[in-house]
Amino acid sequence: MIRVGNAPLSYGAFELTVGIFPNVPGPEELVAEVAAAGYEGIELGPPGYLGEGDELRERLERHGLVLTGGWCPVRFSEPEHWEEDLAELARTLDLFEAAGGTARPVFGDGGSEARRANPGRGNEDRSLGLDDSGWRRFADGLRRAEELARSRGFEPTFHAHTSTFVEAPWEIDRVLELSDVGLLVDTGHLLIGGSDPIRALRDWGPRVNYVHVKDVRLGVLREVVRDRAPALEAWRRGIFCELGAGDVDLDGFLRELRALAYEGWLCVEQDRILRDDEPIAEPAEAQRRNRAWLREHAGL
Repeated sequence: MIRVGNAPLSYGAFELTVGIFPNVPGPEELVAEVAAAGYEGIELGPPGYLGEGDELRERLERHGLVLTGGWCPVRFSEPEHWEEDLAELARTLDLFEAAGGTARPVFGDGGSEARRANPGRGNEDRSLGLDDSGWRRFADGLRRAEELARSRGFEPTFHAHTSTFVEAPWEIDRVLELSDVGLLVDTGHLLIGGSDPIRALRDWGPRVNYVHVKDVRLGVLREVVRDRAPALEAWRRGIFCELGAGDVDLDGFLRELRALAYEGWLCVEQDRILRDDEPIAEPAEAQRRNRAWLREHAGL
């Protein structure tokens, strides 16, 4: 069975906005909007944003939502940061336990300044990627993170993500060769990184254990690559749009997902940075329309 969730970042709340930008919605208001839109689950967002311990559990229960997973970045190829990043991973797992213990750790590479400054260029310029020694360190760091998650009873997934060391198809292949970790398929980030999301399901389907569905405006992507604009600027320019309004073949992707007999969470994401004067009603209505689109186009 496929269950449908959403994420705080669709409403403007994520690691680069909470506590930084002035118009980020509060957790209670945001969770209420997610539930009212008809989603069954929600991702964690920045650790602590939705609350800690009993506060987190009670907030989710009050609105009838399940915690689906949460972003767990680790600088896998940088051993000098492992202790710090694995400690933060352990804290996130504590939050998962408080919320009921069913969420999935979403591993993502911590990236580098060069990759953040060059979103979407990892496929065409392999000099931006890791060398062989970097991949050896990466494999060791990933193994340590997997061991920690599994020792706590959580099965992780790996998110190939724009502006990190795992963005392009060749980088995803390398991760899957180095580890048995499951794969999160994100329709938007795959397209930005040079992958075809439908082909991704066909090539990597047996490893897929989590799905993010989003749409992308390729015209904005081309502008961002041309201007060598950073990832945050790509979000400001509206690279991610409502489902069906961009260039991802979402109908084809969802048909292929059903053919794969996928069972698990499908989380809508529409990464968004709110304008200073933008009320939560605007992203909330967009997520209601996204939920309706999935019902109409995929029966979900």
